[in-house]
Amino acid sequence: MQKLGKREEQIMQVVWQLGKAFIKDIIDGLPEPKPHYNTVATMVKILTEKGFLQAEKLGNTFQYTPKVLLADYRQQDVASIKKKYFGNSFANMLTHFAKEENLSDKELDELIQLIKSKKSN
Repeated sequence: MQKLGKREEQIMQVVWQLGKAFIKDIIDGLPEPKPHYNTVATMVKILTEKGFLQAEKLGNTFQYTPKVLLADYRQQDVASIKKKYFGNSFANMLTHFAKEENLSDKELDELIQLIKSKKSN
């Protein structure tokens, strides 16, 4: 699976959130300053060609739905970050976030419980 560029990822975030969308819906969901309609249409066409979106013709327009699930893209993206910045070590990545993100005691406890439950599976 390819890595998305910043604007591509913003478009996919909107479509993932909506489930299905027309170009106008996508533009409405993007942050200011809103890009021009043709710019978004071109990016959506590229995302369709890359296999991230599926287009369905409805009348004289297209409705787009995700072909790649957010969970699948997120998993691939996190794996890439783990490999690139943390020597492919989940423990190193987790240690970084535990130190840098100032996790609350409750968050740390939840994380420990999650890790323990994964070990027992």
